[in-house]
Amino acid sequence: MGHGDMLVIGDAGLPIPDGPRRIDLAVTRGVPLLTDVLQAVLSEMQVEGVVVADEALSGDKALPAWYPQSLGIAPQTVSHEDFKRRSGMARAIVRTGECTPYANIMLIAGVSF
Repeated sequence: MGHGDMLVIGDAGLPIPDGPRRIDLAVTRGVPLLTDVLQAVLSEMQVEGVVVADEALSGDKALPAWYPQSLGIAPQTVSHEDFKRRSGMARAIVRTGECTPYANIMLIAGVSF
């Protein structure tokens, strides 16, 4: 991942457009969970920005339980339709076995120096 490249980690239902590499990890419903994949990716990737869909937020606009608070980055929120459009520009999209609606996150690569 180069600076500014986008990686999407999504639930089992996120459509994957032509273009980005498809990394399909879904084994069965709930395996692997989005949080497990996200934790592994974050241990290896420098992140400077995050995008999630408005629809993932709760009624009081709180971040979803799966959002990694350890990132220390407030996500940009966009409509789910816009999220799907932006996903088409990602370097890769990782499909998980997650079955929580709108459990999708776009990570924007930073640099460590």
